[in-house]
Amino acid sequence: MCPHCRAFITTKDKVCPYCDTPVGPRAIDRRDPAPLLGGLIPSARFVTTLILTVNIGMYLVTALASMKSELGSLMNIDGRTLISFGAIWPIAMFQGGEWWRLVTAGALHGGLMHILFNTWALMDVGANSEMLYGQKRMASIYILSTIGGFTASAFWTQSVSVGASAGLFGLIGAMIALGVIHKTPEAAMIKQVYMRWAIYGLLFGLLPLQIDNAAHIGGLATGFLAAWAAGTPKLIDTHPAERAWSAILVVLLVIVGFCFVKMFGWFKMVSQMAAL
Repeated sequence: MCPHCRAFITTKDKVCPYCDTPVGPRAIDRRDPAPLLGGLIPSARFVTTLILTVNIGMYLVTALASMKSELGSLMNIDGRTLISFGAIWPIAMFQGGEWWRLVTAGALHGGLMHILFNTWALMDVGANSEMLYGQKRMASIYILSTIGGFTASAFWTQSVSVGASAGLFGLIGAMIALGVIHKTPEAAMIKQVYMRWAIYGLLFGLLPLQIDNAAHIGGLATGFLAAWAAGTPKLIDTHPAERAWSAILVVLLVIVGFCFVKMFGWFKMVSQMAAL
């Protein structure tokens, strides 16, 4: 991969055929961190690590709140605590206008196995999508997919829902889009791998385990479309495109910040009412 424009090239190329950057005979992105435990645990990059840090931090906070209320435990967070911290709750969204939950729900998890599974999956697809699309595009795709996935969930299931899997499926959709648009053997292989991920994930969601397949499908579709708009590495026009995606990410981060402020305000109000 060309370290400048991130296009797929061969190890024999001395100059990138897409951006004319000299890359030498070994055109491999050396910024990829070494795999952990020989590849058993995928390596995370900056944005991926940031997402995981937020998710784990929120899990610890909700677990403590759940244990304090004596309604849940470290292994399983009770529904009341999840709602207080911004879970998808269609009644509050449609009747109370609490649409900020579309963002905050993506940082919450219902149990220890839930967050462990999503953490492992995000360390893989998050690191790979961040390498291929870059930090700005990957972060934007993840946020948009979280919103798109939980929008589908709110309209489809009408039930309480949480989890990073809406954004996770969005990144899977982005990896599939890479193979659909970018006609190279490497991209086709990536598409095949993540199509299997998507199929297995959606089939797993059919099991009676309270899995929100609506959020998965919505996130998958949103991620695919967002990646299509983002463009493949070969088509990236560095300066105008980077400025555009920088602006998009800034807007999305402002929205995320607003949603978390609303969430903490809601939790404070609920806590004060419970203390009366």
